[in-house]
Amino acid sequence: MTKRNLISVLDMKDDMPELVDLAIKLKAERGNHDAPLKGKTLAMIFEKPSTRTRISFDVAITELGGHALYLDSSNMHMGKHGETVEDTSKVMSRFVHGIMYRAYDYKVMDRLGEATTVPVISGLDNLEHPCQALADMVTIKEKKGGFRGRKLVYLGDGNNVCNSLLYASAIMGIDMIACCPATRMPNAEIMLNASRIADANGSKIVASHEPEVACADADVLYTDTWISMGDDTSKEAALKLFQMYQINNGLLSLAKPDCIVMHCLPAHRGEEITAEVMDGPQSVVFDQAENRLHAQKAVLYTLLR
Repeated sequence: MTKRNLISVLDMKDDMPELVDLAIKLKAERGNHDAPLKGKTLAMIFEKPSTRTRISFDVAITELGGHALYLDSSNMHMGKHGETVEDTSKVMSRFVHGIMYRAYDYKVMDRLGEATTVPVISGLDNLEHPCQALADMVTIKEKKGGFRGRKLVYLGDGNNVCNSLLYASAIMGIDMIACCPATRMPNAEIMLNASRIADANGSKIVASHEPEVACADADVLYTDTWISMGDDTSKEAALKLFQMYQINNGLLSLAKPDCIVMHCLPAHRGEEITAEVMDGPQSVVFDQAENRLHAQKAVLYTLLR
């Protein structure tokens, strides 16, 4: 079997619906399935701190019968002390069956993926967060039953999560509005590519700077932190720039009555989302977080078997 990476959502363009269904199946079977990854080791390299990514990958491969190896990049030679990323990649390929990498720079992620002979899975970089997008699609299917004709509005910073949501929505046939300040729009190339994919699938990808217009009749409202890790924007500047994009009861009232609210966490109550909404009956934030585990299982099962 040819080695396959999951670095961009586009890497699962052809089988994303199957991965969503597999995640839901593995969730239903939790505690009752066999050990398809028995004897497999997943190396997990972390440059950025993590709660959900580390726990979900560790538990996922353990429950599938494999083993997780946590690696702090500050204690590795990769890209330091004269050792290239490529040399580290080749060595690790001799030791483990797959690598999960949570990185600052997508260019280093790509170098690692090109040099290994084992699958590389992105646990996030500064361009995309594909496993989060897969978990989001699992959540939407669970809560809404499907994707066609659904309207998702992303509000706030056009960051890596927004980039991956654009691709995932386009692939699954969701109409998505990226509602962000003009200076903090998603990656332009990703926006264009996602629009082309959406056009072919009969859905739409559009941009907006007007939250009240964008949120009308939405099925899903989604937000993320206004200041991502590694972003040097001051809190004062972020509050001023993004305040009108906060998900609150006012914006939620413009959406459909059964609209769900999503956030990839960690959340800052009172900033990008109010406590009333996040802890309210339309929030599926913690179901969404749980689905990281099941999405990760589907990815590991597919790539490491």
